Amino acid sequence: MNRIHIFDTTLRDGEQTPGVNLTVDEKVQIAKQLERLGVDIIEAGFAISSPADFEAIKRVAKEVKDSTVCSLARAVESDIKTAWEALKDAEKPRIHTFIATSDIHLKYKLKMSRKEVLERAVRAVKLVKEISKGRAEIEFSPEDAVRTELSYLYEVLEAVIEAGANVVNIPDTVGYAIPDEWYDRIAAIKENVKNIDKAIISVHCHNDLGLATANSLMAIKAGARQVECTINGIGERAGNAAMEEIVMAIKVRRDQFPVYTDINTTQIYRTSQLVSRLTGIIISRTKPIVGDNAFAHESGIHQHGVLANKETYEIMEPEDIGLKESKIVLGKHSGRHAFKKKLEEMGIQLPEEQLNEAFKSFKELASRKKEIFNIDIELIVEGLDKKEKDKNYKLIYNQAVSGEGIIPSATVKIEIPNGEKLGLAVGNGPVDATYKAIKNALNIGEEIQLKDFKIRALTSGTDALAEVFLTVEFEGINVSGRGVDSDIVRASALAFLEALDRLENRKKKHHH
Repeated sequence: MNRIHIFDTTLRDGEQTPGVNLTVDEKVQIAKQLERLGVDIIEAGFAISSPADFEAIKRVAKEVKDSTVCSLARAVESDIKTAWEALKDAEKPRIHTFIATSDIHLKYKLKMSRKEVLERAVRAVKLVKEISKGRAEIEFSPEDAVRTELSYLYEVLEAVIEAGANVVNIPDTVGYAIPDEWYDRIAAIKENVKNIDKAIISVHCHNDLGLATANSLMAIKAGARQVECTINGIGERAGNAAMEEIVMAIKVRRDQFPVYTDINTTQIYRTSQLVSRLTGIIISRTKPIVGDNAFAHESGIHQHGVLANKETYEIMEPEDIGLKESKIVLGKHSGRHAFKKKLEEMGIQLPEEQLNEAFKSFKELASRKKEIFNIDIELIVEGLDKKEKDKNYKLIYNQAVSGEGIIPSATVKIEIPNGEKLGLAVGNGPVDATYKAIKNALNIGEEIQLKDFKIRALTSGTDALAEVFLTVEFEGINVSGRGVDSDIVRASALAFLEALDRLENRKKKHHH
C-alpha cells in the first residue's frame, strides 16, 4: 500500500486568509498540534516575507521534531538563503521553491522567456542543495501549472528533478480545475516526464469552485503521493483543500483508494477547533467532518435509524475524529487528580507549576459554572501561554448597566504597565458602552474602528461560556482579538483589549 504524504500549509497559505494574523506563539502552538496529528510536512511560513514569518519558522523548526518543517521561497537567491537561515535548526528541513510557468504569467508578471524561467528554476533547486549543504529536502512548484502548456511543463519538471528536486508540486493556483481533467493532467505528467519516478508528485488545490477535495482525491488516483492542504480548508479566497476531508475520504473509502496516511485521526477535531479559535474563522455548521452538524441527526427517521444501528446514516464514528460522546467532564467537586487525568486524556502535559496554575483557574471557573467541558479546559491551558507580563493591558474591573428605559452605561478599570486607568461612558448598549469606556480609559479616539464582531456560545446551558471574536482596524492595520467568559460583556471587553494589545505590539515593532 502506498503512503500519502500530508503537507499542511495552514501556517502559510491558511494564514493568508484576510483578517487572520497569528502571533509567533500561536503558530508554534498550532505546529505542535499538527505534529501530534501526525502531519508529514508543516509549511511554517514564507521566511523572507516578514520578520514575524522568519521568527515563526525558526521557532517551529527548533520545537518540532517528528514532522518535516518547510519554508516557501521564490526562485531567488535571497529567498532561499533566508529560508535556510530560518530552517537550519530543523531535524528535517525542506525548502519549497516556486516560479510561474504559464505564458500569461511569463508575459505580464515575470517578463521572462520560457528558456529563462527554466534556467532560473534549475538554478534555484541547485542553490537549495548548495546553501543547505544537501541537508534540506527540495520541493519545486510551477505556479499556475493549470494554464501552462503541457510540453513546457514536462520540460521544466524533468529539468528540476534532474537538478535534485525530491518533490514536484502541481498547483491549481486559481481553483479552476475539474476532477477528471485534473486526473488526466497528473496521469499525463506521470507518463511523460522521463525521470518522474525519482520524485514524489504533489498537488495543491484551491477551492474556488468547491472542488479542492475532489481534485486532490482524483490526483491521488492518478498517482500523486503528496497532498497540500489546510485545517478546516482555510486560505485566501475560497480556501484550500481541507485536510480532514481528504484524510477521512481515504479512510472511509479504502475500496477506492488503496493508500493510507499517517494521520492520527483522533486528533482531527481538536486541531480543527484550535485553528478555528486562534484564527477567528468560525467553522460552518454543515462543514464536512468537523462542522457541528456533521454527526448531529435532526430528522426523526434518521434518529431512529442511528439509534437502531449507527451505520444506517453514519459512515464514520464520532470517535474516529476524536469527538467523545460525553460532553460534560468535570464539576466544582472534581479534585486535582481528576483534573490531571482529564488533561492526560486530552493529550495535554503540563509542568508542575503550570498544572497548579491551571487547576487554580479551573476551580475558579467551576465555582461560577455548573459543568466544565473540554473546551473550557483547553481555554484554561491556552491562557497559561499568554504570559501576563507581556500584556500591555489587563482588565481589573468592569460593570455595565442596561435595560428598558435606562441609558446604557459602563465603567472599566484597566491595569497598564505603570498604573491603573478608569474609564466611564454611555453607549447604545452594554458592549458599545464598555468599548467607549475602554477607549476613554486608554485615551484612544475614533481612529480605531471595529470591523467585525462575532459572538457564540461555546457550551450548552444558560451558564455557557461566551466567546467573542472581533477585528479592529487602525491606519490600515487589521488585528483580531478574542475573549472568553461566562459574561458576554466581559468576554467582549477581553477581546477588545487583546486586539488593542496586539496593536500596541505591532506599533512597537514598526518603531524599532
